[in-house]
This record gives sequence, structure tokens and C-alpha cells, in this order.
Amino acid sequence: MQLVIVRHGESEWNKENLFTGWADVDLSELGKDEAYNGGRALKDAGYDFDICYTSYLKRAIHTLNLVLDALDRDWLPVEKTWRLNERHYGALQGLNKAETAEKYGDDQVKIWRRSYDVRPPALEPGDERDAHTQPAYRDVPAEDIPYAECLEDTVARVWPWFQEVVEPQMKAGKRVLIAAHGNSLRALYMKFKGLTPAEILEVNIPTAIPMVLTFDKDFNLISDEYVGDPDMIAAKIDAVANQGKAKK
Repeated sequence: MQLVIVRHGESEWNKENLFTGWADVDLSELGKDEAYNGGRALKDAGYDFDICYTSYLKRAIHTLNLVLDALDRDWLPVEKTWRLNERHYGALQGLNKAETAEKYGDDQVKIWRRSYDVRPPALEPGDERDAHTQPAYRDVPAEDIPYAECLEDTVARVWPWFQEVVEPQMKAGKRVLIAAHGNSLRALYMKFKGLTPAEILEVNIPTAIPMVLTFDKDFNLISDEYVGDPDMIAAKIDAVANQGKAKK
């Protein structure tokens, strides 16, 4: 069994070095190119799909649309779920990362960004950034919508969804594509690989490079590899690894 996952392309707020989380910002022009090229890489490698999943956030939705366009598979069924949303960065959402570090100190910001089980400052209920007041989440139980999340919280919402929704599809022979976010995909990868909280903090997934995960019949992960030009993949992995080191 195989599963393909892809992180969204660069967003406008990635480019501006802002905390994004559940803020619904779109792809940058570079991000759009990245997403389409990710789809071309899948097409060139001969991949096809039966069903796709993405989050409620347009940077992931538009990434999936561009991938499917490159694959000439715009007609494939797509299911959206808030459970694939990015980690919720709470009151940090919309703030400049460098300015936040100047205000609170590098060490504190690194804890908020890189620790497994420490949440950033929470949004106040009724804040204009509060998802409880946004139409996209009107059918989500209020108690399920966070005001801030750590990676541990993200794992707790993503993994049960995957087991309940995606695993049965894969076991039935469906070819599945998931387009989501750095932290929601890291949450899945952590469970697939059986990584510890310390180990997952060393994992960074580059934007818009599809990853193919192969499982045996008992859903044990056999292999994981990126799809595309090897030199380009290596450069992006190095770049995101260096960004990760800078965040610590």
C-alpha cells in the first residue's frame, strides 16, 4: 500500500516571515509554481490517485488543485477536513517571527516553536483570529476548536482521523493523496515512523515535494522517499533543515 503526502507550497506569510497557523493565507507566486511542479513530478513518475484529502486552509487546497491540474486529474474526489489544518499558533498568528523574538527573547520563541508539548500564548475568545467565529468552522463542535496548539495537540487530532478515514480507504485498495501542512504532516509521519517527541523535532518537511510512503499489509512503514529531481530535492531538504536549526 502506498500513500502520497505533500506540504503546501510557499505561502504569502511564509515569504513575509509571519506566524501563520490557522490564518487562511494564500500561496505566493513561488508557492504556486512549487505546487504545480510537485504535480508534474508525480505525473512524470507515473503516479495516479483515487481520492484526495486536504485541510480547510486555502494554501493547502490550492496546492492540491495545482497538483491535480498538473496530473490532469482535476475531476478526482476531494474531501476537506479541519483536522488536517496546520498547528494553531494561538496569539502568535500574524506576528513577525523576528519581531516576536526581539520582544520575548529567542529562547522563549524557540520553546513555543520547537517544543513538542508547550503551547504558545492562546487567543482570547472573540479575537478576530478566533476560528470559533469563522464560517468555515460553523459545523465543528466548539469544544474541538483550539485557541492554541503544541505539536502534541496536532498529533491528537490528526492521527485518529487518519486511522478512521484514510486507513480503510487504503486497505480497500484506494490510492490516496494528502495535501496539508508542515506540522499536520509531521504528526502523521511521527506515527508512521514510531518517532519519539525528541526525534520528530528533528524532522522538517520541505514545501511541495511529494513524499511516497509504502506500507506492508499490517500498515508497518516499509519506505519513504521524495519524488522529483534529485538535485532539487536535496537542495530543498538542506534549506529546510538549515531553517529548522536556526529555529532551535
